Amino acid sequence: MSEKLAFLASDTDVAQAAYEKLVSIYGNCKPEEATAVIALGGDGFMLQTQHEYMNSGLPIYGMNKGTVGFLMNEYKPDNLRQRISRALKSKIRPLSMMATDMDGKTHEAIAINEVSLLRQSYQAASLSITTDGKERLEALVCDGVLVATPAGSTAYNLSAHGPILPLGAPLLALTPVSPFRPRRWRGALLPNTVEVIIKVNEPEKRPVNAVADHTEIKSVKEVSIKLDMENSGLILFDPDHSWDDRILAEQFQY
Repeated sequence: MSEKLAFLASDTDVAQAAYEKLVSIYGNCKPEEATAVIALGGDGFMLQTQHEYMNSGLPIYGMNKGTVGFLMNEYKPDNLRQRISRALKSKIRPLSMMATDMDGKTHEAIAINEVSLLRQSYQAASLSITTDGKERLEALVCDGVLVATPAGSTAYNLSAHGPILPLGAPLLALTPVSPFRPRRWRGALLPNTVEVIIKVNEPEKRPVNAVADHTEIKSVKEVSIKLDMENSGLILFDPDHSWDDRILAEQFQY
């Protein structure tokens, strides 16, 4: 079956130029009529596209017209339909965040990359961390902490010196941002079945914001994070440029 393609592009000049070229070659159908969506841009645009088409069943094939492009395939305009038909499909699941702010209001959001708690002022954050009802850290003094999915493990998590996770690994990365106390704690690998609850100690003195991808909640006092089993997206990779290959390459860089 011939692949029916829908093209989307970020607002950058290079992505828009690629969009015009590819549409002139392959045409452009509506996403609801497509067998695949082609996202032209960087990892941020792939993230945006995955949010938009969550649970649609539409696989997203990214081609890099951004910077790093860890979630993207190499940009090549030729033989695109054949590339799509040979591409490897992976399912990604987001995190579910439930945050309670200082006024007692509850906010819900999902995150494909990570949920992070970050200090709001010059004061370091003080956070208690519980997994499945058991307190693991009474007071983590830090700039912040994050919980990352395998898909998000190469983003902010990697910058914070967290581990890179294989896409199919049943794990989440719990990674501190600039930890001060306990100084030697560098994070943990958690099974993706756990619920992580992070409480803010002294929230008036040490205010903290919670961020789920691009959704930010200010002045939170408690955040619950767990894998969302009701939502999923599909991502496509070229067989010769798979996620696992990129993870190995990234880990052997020096």
